[in-house]
Amino acid sequence: MGYDRGLHEIGDGLFAWLQPDGGWGWSNAGLITAGTPGDGGAALVDTLFDTALTAEMLAGMERATGFGAQRIGKVVNTHANGDHTHGNHLLPQAEIIASEASAREMEAFSPALLAQMKAAGAGGHMGVAGTYFAEIFAPFDFAGVIERPPTRTFCGHETLDVAGRAVELIEVGPAHTAGDVLVHVPGAHAVFTGDILFIEGTPIMWAGPVSNWIAACDRIIAMDVDVIVPGHGPLTDKSGVREVADYLGYIHREARARYDAGLTAADAARDIGLGRYASWKDAERIAVNVDTLYREYSGDQTPPDVVRLFGLMGQLYYDRRGHG
Repeated sequence: MGYDRGLHEIGDGLFAWLQPDGGWGWSNAGLITAGTPGDGGAALVDTLFDTALTAEMLAGMERATGFGAQRIGKVVNTHANGDHTHGNHLLPQAEIIASEASAREMEAFSPALLAQMKAAGAGGHMGVAGTYFAEIFAPFDFAGVIERPPTRTFCGHETLDVAGRAVELIEVGPAHTAGDVLVHVPGAHAVFTGDILFIEGTPIMWAGPVSNWIAACDRIIAMDVDVIVPGHGPLTDKSGVREVADYLGYIHREARARYDAGLTAADAARDIGLGRYASWKDAERIAVNVDTLYREYSGDQTPPDVVRLFGLMGQLYYDRRGHG
């Protein structure tokens, strides 16, 4: 199956909406139905980064399956990041389901704040952090987003009935974010992973601990699944899951060695050679990954300094392109 933009049928009433190139903001979503167009209910796995993108997706799903915004009864947000939640308001009648940790995290980083940061960055404010932020998020319109938070939360594990089929929600965070959730459809041998998986792109660990994220990958590998829909990038199989786990293990080992040697997190991020991972998109995310690992090693419980970390990523991004 190719990595083309739009709706892909992945079997047994399941669909994936893919957004190449899978980099910043270009997330995937999914649709779970009974398997017969026009029959029963449906659940959406994640919405997209802005109103226009989500509206386009919902229209495409309705044309292909008969399920549009008015007939989708449940939305599962796999985690709190806006590229998986900002379209929630286009499904006003749907139940919005997320982990309790994700619901709390959504409150802290609103679409309005993203719009302000993007405008400030585009205006030359906020230094390299703002320039980088404005560049990577240039395609997206946060100003049109209306927040719609979860209406139902859970911890640990929840089973949904979607048109008579069991859908398992499995909380595996904190990892990428505070409350990451896998959406497993056992009867279809499929799983939607949210941002536990970035395929052909660099994972970004805002929360950690790294052991939780590697354990989440191991959990996917242990599942009886044939189809794996990542949060970003093309559809994958278990070899793609192993690649993500290998990257995380590699960064963990390399960061730990530099932490023990007394390097700062910023210096360590610059010093670590990426090897076979250097070709993955958004390689500068290593700055966030190392910073999160350093805070884990030291027992620092403070939240990440998002603006500072965007500045560090921006420095790596522009340095590697010979611009700074």
